[in-house]
Amino acid sequence: MKDFAISDNDDVQRQLDRLSALSLPQGRIGLDVIRALLDRLGNPEKHLPPVFHVAGTNGKGSTCAFLRAMLEAEGLKVHVATKPHLVRYNERIRIGGDLISDAMLAQLLEEVLDVAGDLAPSFFEVTAAVTFLAFSREPADACVIEVGLGGRFDATNVMERPAACGIASLGIDHEQFLLNEDPEAPSPARNPMVRIAFEKSGIARPGSPLVTQNYSPDVEAEIERRAGVAGAPLHMRGHDWWAEAGEDSIAYRDRHGRLDLPLPTMSGAHQSDNAALAVAMLRHQDTVPVSAAAMAEGIRNCRWPARLQRLGDGPLTELLPHRHFLLDGGHNPDAAKALARYLDNAPKPVDAVIGMMAAKDARRFLAIVAPQIDSITAVPIPGNDCVAPEVLAELAREAGIASVRSADDVPAAIRAMTETSEGTVLIFGSLYLAGKVLSLNRELPD
Repeated sequence: MKDFAISDNDDVQRQLDRLSALSLPQGRIGLDVIRALLDRLGNPEKHLPPVFHVAGTNGKGSTCAFLRAMLEAEGLKVHVATKPHLVRYNERIRIGGDLISDAMLAQLLEEVLDVAGDLAPSFFEVTAAVTFLAFSREPADACVIEVGLGGRFDATNVMERPAACGIASLGIDHEQFLLNEDPEAPSPARNPMVRIAFEKSGIARPGSPLVTQNYSPDVEAEIERRAGVAGAPLHMRGHDWWAEAGEDSIAYRDRHGRLDLPLPTMSGAHQSDNAALAVAMLRHQDTVPVSAAAMAEGIRNCRWPARLQRLGDGPLTELLPHRHFLLDGGHNPDAAKALARYLDNAPKPVDAVIGMMAAKDARRFLAIVAPQIDSITAVPIPGNDCVAPEVLAELAREAGIASVRSADDVPAAIRAMTETSEGTVLIFGSLYLAGKVLSLNRELPD
C-alpha cells in the first residue's frame, strides 16, 4: 500500500483506499479534468479567501511556511495547503492553523470521489479539489497554497486572481514531466532552465502580482515574457526588490522603503532568501495588509519540518544521545548544494544515512555532498520506489566516501555507528524517508 493511503482513522482509511487506486492516466496532462471536477462541486476555487500561490523548484514550501507565520503574526486566520505530507495525509491541508480533522477529511474525500465518476481524476486532482472545498467552506483571512509539480498544469493552477503569486528558487527536477517536448513550450534541448521557467511562471494571472527571486538573464527574460502575456504585474528580485543577509539581519528594500529584518531561526543560509521572497510577496500586494513587525515576528517564529531540521529527543536520537541529529528531505542538485554548504560548518564527523527515490539523480546528488561526509549507510524507503541500498552504496563509493555500508532500516544504520561525544548524524535524500524518520522518532508534524 502506498504511503498516502495510511491512517489510524477507519473512515479516513476507507477513502484513502479509494484514493490510492488513482494515478495520472498515461499520456494525459492539462487542467481539463480538475476544472470539470471543480465544476461538479460548485467551483469552490472561485470562493476562497485571498490566496498566495507559490511555485518553484526549491524553497516553495519554506516560503509558504514564512507566509503563514507572517500572516498569523498579524493576527489573521490562515488556511495552508502544502505538499507532500511527511507522516499523515492531513498535513497537506491546514484549516485556520490546525491540520484538517479526520472527520472533515473523510467527508470531503468521499464527496469528491463520489462525484468524480467517469472523470478518472488523479491523486493530485482529488487532493486539490478537497483543498478548495475545505478552504471555501471555512472562513479565513487568507490562504497559502503551494504548487505541486511545475505550475502551468499543476492541479492548483485554476484560481482566477490570487492576491499574489511567487516563484522561489529554480532548478532541474521532475525532468520526465517538465522537460518533455511540447509545441507550446520552449525546447528543453536548447536551454532546460528556460523551459523550467516557462512551466513555473504558468501560475501568472491577469492583475495578480508575480513576485520572483533573481535568475540568469535568459530565465528572467522568459518569466518577463510569460508575465506580460498573462497581464501579471512582475516584481523581480534585483529589479524591483532587494535583500541581503548579513551576520545578524536581512537588509530588505523596495519601492515602499527599507526593512531591517531578523535572520530565520531555521537552519541554512538559503532560508533568508525564502523569507525575503515571502516579505516581497506581501509588500507587493494590496489585498491583505501585513505590518513590518508581523513580518519580522513571522521570520523568527517560522518552523518547517525535514528541512535541515535538528531532531529532538526520541527513540532514534537516544540511540546515540551525544550526537547532533540532522534531518533533511532535499533530493535534487540544488538542495544538495544547500546541504553541503550547511555541513561545511556542522559538528564533525558527519555520519550519514541516505535513502533516495528511484526517479532522482542519486549519482549527482551524492557527488555534491560527498566531500562533507565521513561515512554513509544506504537504506531502503519502505513502500516507495527507491534506489536499492546496494546501488546507493556503490554510488557513494564512486563519489569518494571512504566508509560505506548498507542497512535494512534507519535504526539499524544508527546502531552500527560509533558513539562519540560529538559529531553529526545526518539522515537525508528524500522527504519520504524524512517522514519515516519523524514517525520513528515520534516527532509528528502538527
